[in-house]
Amino acid sequence: MARIAVIGAGTGAMAAAARLAVAGHRVAVYERTETYGGAVRRFERDGFAFDTGPGLLPLPAVYRDLFIKTGKEPLEDCVELVQVDPSARHVFADGTQVSLPNASRAGVVRALDEALGAGAGQRWGDFLVRAREAWDRTRRPLLEEPLWLNWQVLAEREPYPAVPYKRLLRTRRAGTLAEVGAWELRDPRLAALLESHAVTHGLDPRTAPASAAVLPYMEHAFGTWYVRGGLRELARAVYERCVARRVEFVFGAEVTRVLAKDGRAAGVELADGTVAEADFVVAGIAPDALGRAVHGTALRGEGEVPPQPGAPSRLTVLLALRGGRPEQAAHRTVVHTEDREAELDALFGAAPGLPADPTVTVLRPDDPAQTPDADHEAVTLTATVPAMTGGPERVAKEALYAHADRMISAAERAIPGLRGRLLWHEVRTPADIAEVTGAAGGAVPAPALAAAEGRLLHPANTTGLPGLFTVGGWSHPGGGLPHAGMSGALVAGLIVEGPGFRGSQ
Repeated sequence: MARIAVIGAGTGAMAAAARLAVAGHRVAVYERTETYGGAVRRFERDGFAFDTGPGLLPLPAVYRDLFIKTGKEPLEDCVELVQVDPSARHVFADGTQVSLPNASRAGVVRALDEALGAGAGQRWGDFLVRAREAWDRTRRPLLEEPLWLNWQVLAEREPYPAVPYKRLLRTRRAGTLAEVGAWELRDPRLAALLESHAVTHGLDPRTAPASAAVLPYMEHAFGTWYVRGGLRELARAVYERCVARRVEFVFGAEVTRVLAKDGRAAGVELADGTVAEADFVVAGIAPDALGRAVHGTALRGEGEVPPQPGAPSRLTVLLALRGGRPEQAAHRTVVHTEDREAELDALFGAAPGLPADPTVTVLRPDDPAQTPDADHEAVTLTATVPAMTGGPERVAKEALYAHADRMISAAERAIPGLRGRLLWHEVRTPADIAEVTGAAGGAVPAPALAAAEGRLLHPANTTGLPGLFTVGGWSHPGGGLPHAGMSGALVAGLIVEGPGFRGSQ
């Protein structure tokens, strides 16, 4: 039985802790804040409740596997999963609207044909077939296996089978997601639908590889799910599973140093000077925080992927509304910007800023646990914004609150009369994300993607210091709740089975 110190109580770290405890190890989790969950938090006021982190769960099989492997009670005995249908309603710049059924290719084709014109649905359906091929080619190395030592194979090969496109007497193939939209989908609304999946994850579709096609494919193939009571209930269930497996949690305990002895990790030191010895250390914290904790040690292993570029953040607006939720309301509506190029320039240009007309995701859960009674509604708005690390002019609260007001105006295209129903609203800024996650500027990591010379791969779960492993969104396989859960499984496998571990079969 090994002693294992886990830094941070995010979902990936807790997933690793539960699996390691079941394997017979003694696990202690040290969390600098006073609660678990990382970015998966809840805000409550006046009988309203809101998720302040992710609001929907893709690929729930990751957490089903976690609960099967760590106890007798399956996930559905611990939380109530609800499939969201329609998966999303889209409001495009020209006023066109379409609601896409959950996990139904035929239904999506039919809906797009009816809303956008004959042939639109077939082009999207054909795209999903190609996206599935990219998924099949990358699923194991990107999600289910430790990062290959020869990761350059993933970096150099574009797994998306782009359709040949003739332009100016030359035959070309799409290399970026934006080119897939322009050359293969051939409709600005379909292109906006495609690119919104990248923007939501903080990726510029003009530079994101065509392999980013797996993002809409995952949603289509595996569905979109909501956890009754909010995603915070999933974090609670994972935490309680850890406690049931005798994982020790120490809250309000900031790790300031990872100890090393004889060339390997040997424990952690807390801010109050307390030392906790360990045979292994698992770090579920942002890279800059981990770098400060490991003094004078090269964290990156030989042949490691290049450093990640700066990741954007999110702005979240929580709306308490008078009047009940209409029965026909979609759980999720994406309100697309009326000037996509200007939005992309603002978010991902040389001097990132706040776009004048943002793409906004509107969440309207049909969940009595989120409101004081049936005569009120809780609505959450989210938009991608730059991480606030570029100087005082970019972190000004006034600018963020003005942007929140623009988000409310955009949301009125989805909820007519919204402002007239507004009781109050709360704004959660990148600074709030930084406070709960420790990530500089409130940056939010994106999922790992193949191609693009490895820019969107994440560092391996092993490090240059033997016995020190990394878990969560800032390490392989990247950001998002499913990916965090997968990283927990990979780290547990590497510790339990050793460096020969090759992932689930």
